[in-house]
Amino acid sequence: MTPEAVYGGIDIGASATKVALVGGGRKILASDVRKTGVSFEASAADAMGAALALAGLRMEGLRRVVATGYGRHNVDFAHATRTEIACHARAAHFHFPRRITVVDVGGQDNKIIHVSAQGRRDSFKMNRKCAAGTGAFLEEVAQRMDVPLERIDELARRASHTVHMGSYCTVFTKTEILAHMRAGEKVPEIVAGLVESVVKRIVEMDPLAGEVVLTGGVVAHIPMLGEMLGRHVHHPVHILPDAQLAGAFGAALLAAEME
Repeated sequence: MTPEAVYGGIDIGASATKVALVGGGRKILASDVRKTGVSFEASAADAMGAALALAGLRMEGLRRVVATGYGRHNVDFAHATRTEIACHARAAHFHFPRRITVVDVGGQDNKIIHVSAQGRRDSFKMNRKCAAGTGAFLEEVAQRMDVPLERIDELARRASHTVHMGSYCTVFTKTEILAHMRAGEKVPEIVAGLVESVVKRIVEMDPLAGEVVLTGGVVAHIPMLGEMLGRHVHHPVHILPDAQLAGAFGAALLAAEME
């Protein structure tokens, strides 16, 4: 890959669209994150346009673009597509080039990816049946308490204790929250319980062996989740730099490696 070459990665998720542009040193030159609207095509074009403007580039200045995520087949300017599993694994192994377990906490699903020391994906698990334990779960139950998502981390850190949440179902959890509020529990303690319920859901999905690397927008905004997970698994847990861009960054790296 020549220093002048620039590659693009675009990750169209159900909740957010992310773009990363990577240069010759495999550093992110520019990026963009925005909510995915009703049109995947429009979200892709707008996010890529914003990232290109930041980098002072035009679309024809990109050597190759790889798309990933839920809407990856709706990106008409992408040269190839790759799965989210492949892209998150690649991004995590770039920063931690050894045997790791990658946990992507997404808006609609969670993924656990076991990656070898050589960067090979040995196995993975996804929670396809229910959105409980994902970003959507936190968003919906936080709305019930009139708590903005951007305050979840702050509130969880203020908790004097963690309220136990017995249900993983979003509907039942809302009822449980009401019961805790009637019993006099404060918002920080309930929020800490909600974050811990996500952690417990992750731990139940698959064994988290060795070093764990967290990716995704949820942990980017709620790093407390990583700290709680570390206490559960009793070994190192890292949050990937620019965790929300992991899919897009991995896609850009894979685009560069297609040379």
